[in-house]
Amino acid sequence: MPVFSITGDVDPFLHVSLAKGEKIYCESNAMVMMETNLELKGKMTGGIGAALMRTFANGESFFQQHIEAMRGDGDCLLSPTLPGAMRVLEVGAQQYMISDGAFVAASAGVELKVRTQSLGNALFAQSGGFFITETAGSGQLAVSGFGAMSILEVTPGKDVVIDNSHVVCWDNRLQYEISMTTGSSGGFLGNLINSQTSGEGMVLKFSGTGKILVCSRNRAAFLAWTQSKPA
Repeated sequence: MPVFSITGDVDPFLHVSLAKGEKIYCESNAMVMMETNLELKGKMTGGIGAALMRTFANGESFFQQHIEAMRGDGDCLLSPTLPGAMRVLEVGAQQYMISDGAFVAASAGVELKVRTQSLGNALFAQSGGFFITETAGSGQLAVSGFGAMSILEVTPGKDVVIDNSHVVCWDNRLQYEISMTTGSSGGFLGNLINSQTSGEGMVLKFSGTGKILVCSRNRAAFLAWTQSKPA
């Protein structure tokens, strides 16, 4: 099986070692370097229907990069689009839900499936609209977050509320719902006003047992800030 590891302290690379015949796939433009024993091709993973669904669900490119060790063992370096941390997750016994733009790469045994989510989450969350990406199969998965990344553990009786712009991925055993406020009362209008005045916008409430990966930076807020600055 390909071996994923993170190398570098600031804006790290994903280093992947492949034995002859092994394959991985990654987001378009992720490849930085590869040895000559490796071959790269752009493919629609899972066919045109699956590619379209993933594009709408997770903000991925229609064509993904597939890297295979054709002529012998080889290594490659991959990098996400935005600066920040990366994590390598073991998929198999545990599966994950992935937020928009967090996918970097996966071994060939990992499948990215698209499933529908509730109307409320679809309309308000930044986690794929009416569709969201969920892993299946087994192998290694690399995800990225804008800025630093941390793991939160959720246990029964200790629900957590997270600004949805900071959520990278989460254990698919967790239950989640969208909310406009961290408060528990006030009605729809009061919650809406509180959400706007607090600056927090929409949040996701997670319950159950599992882990969540969060990042320190809000991509949408950062882009809005850069666009507001004079040239």
